[in-house]
Amino acid sequence: MSNKALRILIADELHFHRMKVERLFNQLDYYRIAPVHSLEELLTLVEYGCEPFDLVVMNASLASGALNLFDFFLDNQQVHHALIYDVQQAQLPPIPACVQQMVEVSHAMLPDLASIQRLMAIIDPSLPFVGTVISVR
Repeated sequence: MSNKALRILIADELHFHRMKVERLFNQLDYYRIAPVHSLEELLTLVEYGCEPFDLVVMNASLASGALNLFDFFLDNQQVHHALIYDVQQAQLPPIPACVQQMVEVSHAMLPDLASIQRLMAIIDPSLPFVGTVISVR
């Protein structure tokens, strides 16, 4: 049984990508999801939100050099975990060791159900998951 109270933020410019990722979370019974289409919206929700987000899932290209994502997530108390995908396209630097506990990086264009299941097994221990937890890097 998934923890229905977990807050998830999905950030991608493309509506189709946001909906596809949101449906993957819905398949795992997560419904407290806020989809946003820009870096400005993400920053607004994170900075001015009442409650922290348990997970931020974002396309790396949203930052496009305007923000060091690793520093942002490391220094932000409003985000507990992050999944940054499509990092090859955005050409992010290697992930620093100090953020590896809270930030997962994926070269995939979009996360798939298996990678989200592995990530949620770490974030939500109440989620039943059969198999080994493997990093999505």
